Amino acid sequence: MDDASFLFHMNDIVQQRTSSTSERLTDNKMSAGAPEDLSRRFSKAIAARVDGKAVDVSSPLVTEEAEPIFPSSPEGLEVLRHSTAHLMAQAVKRLFPEVQITIGPVIESGFYYDFKHERSFTPEDLERIEAEMQTIVKENLPVSREEVPRNDAVRFFTQMGEAYKAEIIASIPEGEIVSLYRQGEFVDLCRGPHVPSTGRIPAFKLTSVAGAYWRGDEKNEMLQRIYGTAFATPKELRQHLALLEEAKRRDHRRVGRELDLFSFNPVAPGSPFFHPKGTLIYNELVSYMRGLYQRYGYQEVLTPQIFDVDLWHRSGHYENYKENIFFTEVEGRDFGVKPMNCPGHTYIYAAKKHSYRDLPLRYADFARLHRFERSGVLAGLTRVRSFSQDDAHIFCTPEQIESEVSGVLRMINEVYQTFGFEEVHFYLATRPEKRLGDDATWDRAEAALAGALKANEIAYEVNVADGAFYGPKIDFIVLDALRREWQLATIQLDFMLPERFDLSYVTAHGDEARPVMIHRAVLGSIERFMGVLIEHCGGDFPLWLAPVQVKIVTVTDNQDAYARQVDAQLRQAGIRCELDLRNEKLGYKIREAEMQKVPYTVVIGDKEVQAGTVAPRVRKREKVAPLSVQALIERLHRERIPGGAS
Repeated sequence: MDDASFLFHMNDIVQQRTSSTSERLTDNKMSAGAPEDLSRRFSKAIAARVDGKAVDVSSPLVTEEAEPIFPSSPEGLEVLRHSTAHLMAQAVKRLFPEVQITIGPVIESGFYYDFKHERSFTPEDLERIEAEMQTIVKENLPVSREEVPRNDAVRFFTQMGEAYKAEIIASIPEGEIVSLYRQGEFVDLCRGPHVPSTGRIPAFKLTSVAGAYWRGDEKNEMLQRIYGTAFATPKELRQHLALLEEAKRRDHRRVGRELDLFSFNPVAPGSPFFHPKGTLIYNELVSYMRGLYQRYGYQEVLTPQIFDVDLWHRSGHYENYKENIFFTEVEGRDFGVKPMNCPGHTYIYAAKKHSYRDLPLRYADFARLHRFERSGVLAGLTRVRSFSQDDAHIFCTPEQIESEVSGVLRMINEVYQTFGFEEVHFYLATRPEKRLGDDATWDRAEAALAGALKANEIAYEVNVADGAFYGPKIDFIVLDALRREWQLATIQLDFMLPERFDLSYVTAHGDEARPVMIHRAVLGSIERFMGVLIEHCGGDFPLWLAPVQVKIVTVTDNQDAYARQVDAQLRQAGIRCELDLRNEKLGYKIREAEMQKVPYTVVIGDKEVQAGTVAPRVRKREKVAPLSVQALIERLHRERIPGGAS
């Protein structure tokens, strides 16, 4: 059979399958001879579940025992979004026939599809594609599945000019059967399942376009990636799009630029430059944690930035983490810039003998850390190469594990309440495939963390194989104001480093034993936490964190002298102030202070000068009755968090 005949033959096979599927859909039946009650049961389903596996509603496997999958369910939403990715690819091929299609998976918030296109897609292109997608929905094309031999599928897509699809299929073991899905003139490689017809896709939106390397490898050619999302109802889509707009408004990169908090420069990729106001917030976060350290019994230490590479071999990081470490050579010796503090803390512990009476020892360290992250994953403050953690390591006896973990849990709970993170999810991450130590040690460590969670009556889920290479961990996922998930705090239990660095303590019986090491961070990376916090509060920092707590504005220059007196009194009381004596309209000054998200704007006019008062306006236009300067100072002091920074 020649190439042209083969292509015609393949299309004929798939079209025959499409016709039979169309007949079943028209008859509203799941399979030949399906009873009427089964048809009614699946009339609103977009897929079915058979023996725990999702299949097409047209599958012969769909019988009385099958369960319908509806669009509003999590599994149904995944099917809907996958089908919308195919819908988008079909629209792209109609509008741009020369484009080659590659892969189009479902992701957490929607879907994407990668295309080989000679130029970048424009916003206008996205509008055209979306309009064509709506046209295809109205056509209500049946969606059908066909299984074909691998080699036939490779030849089919090659003849269609879809080299990327052919390459994907060629990587499948020879002799395997592959499944194709067709809707109208569009055919795609896919496992499925998919919606019964394009008319069952009710609400979607293309959201953005970006570059992406073929197969995620930067050595491969650049493709065009179009992102989109889909929902079971137009209302849900509108709500999601409104959430996206709010997320853009809160984006910490945008807010950081508008409030003059930090910037980035290619001279130091992935390493933020903190401006004076951003540095103030940064230092206040550190100061807040230092206040907690005093109450929770931590001692702060300082350790070197660069260590001989032998340390990283000894700790196991070289074998398990070297791709993330920056290395350098000095006087013929290889060194690594530290990506974490834990190995350095073992040297402080080992600097002298310890008795069981000394334990637990809690060492905290705010040293700068450096980790190599590929440029493609760098994302503002939330993914950087240079950062500092509120890092600490607890050296304790095995008997102290539960009480120490419980103490860390209490600290984390206090911190999250302070910052308004009201919903927290807990995950116990167990042994990864690439790890140190034997199974018996891992069993012991995992049981200890699980026991601490249960002792504190904390419900948790298990993240299988997601632990650190040296021990299991508890991860804390917080939901921000937009109900997005962020992984912040972590508690990691480590039996390995004390063994590798030969740490010991003298027991009550006079013999030596190994301490256990608990790694913990509450905020995590200060940079990342700051980015999350900015988006959580939209830049409306609580008073104690706000770079400028009070903005003093005058009505005319007649009040300048009194305004300077007020400014001096507030500064003397430890309040961070700014004076605005410009010859501008009062409304303009107030609006500018609001744009800068200053918690208090103090207005001074002739009346305030005569009465010796001030007229405060709380952020978001709440007015306060005129106060004396002392009364304002007392109000500001009352708003500060207990035990927090000044």
